[in-house]
Amino acid sequence: MITDRQVRVLMKMLAKGKSLIIAASKADMDEKTARKYRDLGKLPSEVKVKHTWPTREDPFSDVWEEIEEKLQINPGLEAKTLFEDLQRRYGGQFDDGQLRTLQRRVKIWRALKGPAKEVFFPQKHHPGELCQSDFTHMGYLGITIQGQPFDHLIYHFVLTYSNWETATICFSESFESLSEGLQRALWQLGGVPKRHRTDRLSAAVNKLGNPEEFTQRYKALLSHYHIKGCKTQPASPNENGDVEQRHYRFKKALEQSLMLRGSRDFSSRGDYEGFLGTLFTQLNAGRKDRLKEEQDVLRRLPPNRLDSYKRVTVRVGPSSTIRVNNNVYSVHSRLIRETIEVRVYMEYLEIWYAQHRIETLPRLRGENKHHIRYRHIIDWLARKPGAFENYRYRDALFPTHRYRIAYDWLKERRSSTAAKDYLSILHLAARQNESMVDYALGALIDKQEAISIESIESIMDSLDQMPSPADVTIDRVDLGVYDALLTLREEVRSCCRMS
Repeated sequence: MITDRQVRVLMKMLAKGKSLIIAASKADMDEKTARKYRDLGKLPSEVKVKHTWPTREDPFSDVWEEIEEKLQINPGLEAKTLFEDLQRRYGGQFDDGQLRTLQRRVKIWRALKGPAKEVFFPQKHHPGELCQSDFTHMGYLGITIQGQPFDHLIYHFVLTYSNWETATICFSESFESLSEGLQRALWQLGGVPKRHRTDRLSAAVNKLGNPEEFTQRYKALLSHYHIKGCKTQPASPNENGDVEQRHYRFKKALEQSLMLRGSRDFSSRGDYEGFLGTLFTQLNAGRKDRLKEEQDVLRRLPPNRLDSYKRVTVRVGPSSTIRVNNNVYSVHSRLIRETIEVRVYMEYLEIWYAQHRIETLPRLRGENKHHIRYRHIIDWLARKPGAFENYRYRDALFPTHRYRIAYDWLKERRSSTAAKDYLSILHLAARQNESMVDYALGALIDKQEAISIESIESIMDSLDQMPSPADVTIDRVDLGVYDALLTLREEVRSCCRMS
């Protein structure tokens, strides 16, 4: 087959005044073919007849009208569904290998006669006009803190004009996380854009049919910063496309940075947050000029931030517990049957009574979990040791693994009084020092001595201060042992030679 390249060589040789025979030889074709293309004055690709006729009989020609009718009524029908329907109704007429042919026919029909597809219209962004935010899960990156999995989310904030971005670590898509993340981003930015867009977060956007577009708390947050809220339409993540795209690019950059670092484990959460801060500084480094344009037109921040918490009023039950966001928390037994105020923050809860903050508790993630502090209930539990064995939250009454070992030891050797004896030890930890009791238990367990309240108190009384975990005693190594091994080796070699 003669190629365009050969004909070009032929024409080039003829243009230089070469004879037809020489030019044909240079182009690697015979004289007759060279004469043909010289007279045509066209390339092979220009004279090639395009293949427009079918090479095989269309197996769907007899049924195409009914297929087309179905597609006109229901354009969403897939070719595979139509093909399986044909196989059921025309048994044996259509083979599985003909599915690809029907898929091509349906694809061409959609492009020529099918319904119009959704068009996405690129938008022009203006400085200081719009910011977008959203949550993204980080689990797949495998971040760990001191070897423990750190399952978390990122609240991601982006300015659509300059693409300046920042983020806040959080653990749920709650309003508290949204409020904390948005406010932190605005104060870090130093100004307020005109509009803020989110997807249809339940923490901010009411369900369809509700006369109010946004929740009351989200409206209050927007009002505090004089920023207009807007949301995406249902099933339209492209409307929040800037932050969605930044999710992908940020995670890719973080993945690369973790590879360069050589480890995904961090010594503390603060260490990880510092690592993220450095990464965002690098990502934002090339956006300074456009960010300056935005900052020049941003509105001023309000005098102070809005508190990012939810107030919940609850009554303490007879079990000295409260229920908040479908999780159970213990409070001190003094508050039983009292009404208290709980302030729910992004990561912790504050317990308030009579306008005094009594305690701070960690906020549980998820639902149907519990956080029980033994100090809240130990006074009365020690008086009712019979309730310990089947207590619903008994697992929370072992502060460390040594306490659990101590209870198991007592249960094995003094089953009738195990609960009472263990609660006496726990009561001692609550009254004096949990760590010192833990140390005393460790000493008794290591020496395999009997565990009792008396032996624990005796060890605690002998301690002037709590030993530091860093105080490690290593016995001096006797290097003479190695000399003895070398001597023994020589004796064995001598015995082998003699034998």
